[in-house]
Amino acid sequence: MSMKVLYGTSSPKLGVRVADALDKNAFAVEHRTFPDGEQYVRIPTDIKGEDVIFIQSTSSDSAILETFFVLDALRENGAGRITLVIPYFGYGRQDKVFVEGEAVSSRTIMRILGNLSDSLITVDIHAPHVFEWYGKKAGNIIPYRSIAKKLGEMGVDFILSPDTGALHRARSVADIMGVPFDHLDKTRLSGTEVEMAEKSLDVNGKRVAIVDDIISTGGTIARASDMLKRSGAEKVYAVCTHGLFIGPAIERLTKATDGFMSTDTIESEYSKISVAKEIAEAIKRSGNRNL
Repeated sequence: MSMKVLYGTSSPKLGVRVADALDKNAFAVEHRTFPDGEQYVRIPTDIKGEDVIFIQSTSSDSAILETFFVLDALRENGAGRITLVIPYFGYGRQDKVFVEGEAVSSRTIMRILGNLSDSLITVDIHAPHVFEWYGKKAGNIIPYRSIAKKLGEMGVDFILSPDTGALHRARSVADIMGVPFDHLDKTRLSGTEVEMAEKSLDVNGKRVAIVDDIISTGGTIARASDMLKRSGAEKVYAVCTHGLFIGPAIERLTKATDGFMSTDTIESEYSKISVAKEIAEAIKRSGNRNL
């Protein structure tokens, strides 16, 4: 039994990179949108009896629906084991009830994905406990090594977490690089507003990288960068796994930092770090046959 790698519209470059890392051909799912907004998908290659890897970030409602349609088509066309790779899991932050009566969106999506696929691999998912709703074999990777390698090439010598919740990420990257790390004290006031407490940091003359899982509006990074530069940092960079870059984010980050980048979980011109090798290694560890 052989294996094929397919990718959806939200992960074309990453899909090819993962296939290359696995020494496999990559197939783009045929996709188009009708004038009324409905989607059409078609599996472009014979997958009957074959294990299939499908790579797609669910970074939009359209991408989520496309994923459902592709997985169902794979099953109906006789695929063997279906491994779903979601580099960025949309709705990941809607993982619990905050106000009585609201939908837990990540639960809904995970339950559907569990019915349509056999195993799941995500990258730096916001809340790994959502795997409980998937109900099958699932795993999450965090691209510490790829981020550390890139920052090392840039001469970064200090790693900073924007808050204590992301401290494990800063610690892991810093340990690989052999440089010091610290964290800031951030309090989230709303979905778009944060409060940053002043903190004395030993960053004088250093090249600092703020490392986080998601950069959304860039507000947290802008405040942190200002604090770091007032503390004497030579350079301040911002690096994240998932670059959403919503609203004024690009303008803010351009003004506040000496450079910013993300991985290719959400593909954009700022995707300077690839997670393809780490995804490929996770696929191999997951037990797929004939790699």
